[in-house]
Amino acid sequence: MPGRSPARSRRATERKGDVRERAILDTCEALLAQKGYDAMTVGDLAQGAGITRGALYFYFGSKQEAVTALVARTVEHLWERSRTTAQADEPRQAIAAAMQRTVDLWNEHGLVMRTAIDLSLTVPEIGELWSRTADLFITAITAVLERAGVEAGTEPEQASAMARALCWMIERSFYHASQESREELQRASSTCEHIWLISAGLVG
Repeated sequence: MPGRSPARSRRATERKGDVRERAILDTCEALLAQKGYDAMTVGDLAQGAGITRGALYFYFGSKQEAVTALVARTVEHLWERSRTTAQADEPRQAIAAAMQRTVDLWNEHGLVMRTAIDLSLTVPEIGELWSRTADLFITAITAVLERAGVEAGTEPEQASAMARALCWMIERSFYHASQESREELQRASSTCEHIWLISAGLVG
């Protein structure tokens, strides 16, 4: 009976590895809700994912690495949902769509997002990841503002500077509102959207 080809064997191993990594990250997100970052351990991650501690170390060297990967996965989802904003034709619709996508992700993964913000000052990898993500959104917001007629540039009244302020305003507003309720998060989103529209000159 012929054996499996090396290529097929490698593909099967990769698929198994992807499933295990996803299980570790899903467990990590659940443990953040149950115990919080400080209390959870590598042993908890391994047990929740149904593997040994030794097997877990094949994927992540520490709980910090696992949380960093979880943040990376979450912000990738956030960017995938929002990256069309800069290409949308009509600024008002682009703003509404971007805000709603962001609300949806905060509703689904708000704890991970808050953990990323909390750790961004003490875990360099997470801080760099969060900063890069913010830069992507600042670029997208800048494009919307410019398309709405705001002058390009970095002066306080110009698009790039306004986009940076809007980005960090949205982050901080969502951080606090997501700890209250979905309704409060939606209200915060509506306020941020209104401020973005005013900044773009789309409301009086």
